[in-house]
Amino acid sequence: MEIWIIKNKDQEKFLRRKTADFDFSKYSLKEIKDLIKKMRAAMKKANGIGLSANQVGLNLKLFIARVDNKFYSIFNPKITKFSEETFASEEGCLSVPEIFGPTKRAEKITLEGQDTAGKKIKIKAWGLLAKVFQHEVDHLNGLLFIDKATELYKIQIAKSKTQT
Repeated sequence: MEIWIIKNKDQEKFLRRKTADFDFSKYSLKEIKDLIKKMRAAMKKANGIGLSANQVGLNLKLFIARVDNKFYSIFNPKITKFSEETFASEEGCLSVPEIFGPTKRAEKITLEGQDTAGKKIKIKAWGLLAKVFQHEVDHLNGLLFIDKATELYKIQIAKSKTQT
């Protein structure tokens, strides 16, 4: 799976569209697990901590995340509560390479969605996990962190010898 980036205008247009609900009746559990496995490999290869389906060219409400050694795969996510307390911290994005900037997010959120079997789930998150969930849900709604950042700056990232 290739991660789509905004430098490609067709890919940026796709990234800025709202995604379609994930319909569990169209996929077997094996297909769902294979999809998660492929997304996880793409996220790991890019050294990311979150990845939404539209970032790999799929029009599906689905994201994965790995925070504090815990892995999440959330289908049809919706943030149902935002705390009034906010914090701003640096964000970057696999689809917006080498660009970073401070972005304001709710300190605590409640996220509802479904797990890989379609079972309803509810997660209360704060700190980094809340930030990642908000970032990924924004992706699925066609928003990028650069739309919310208070300033943007470019950082040149040196490629290691193992990267191609």
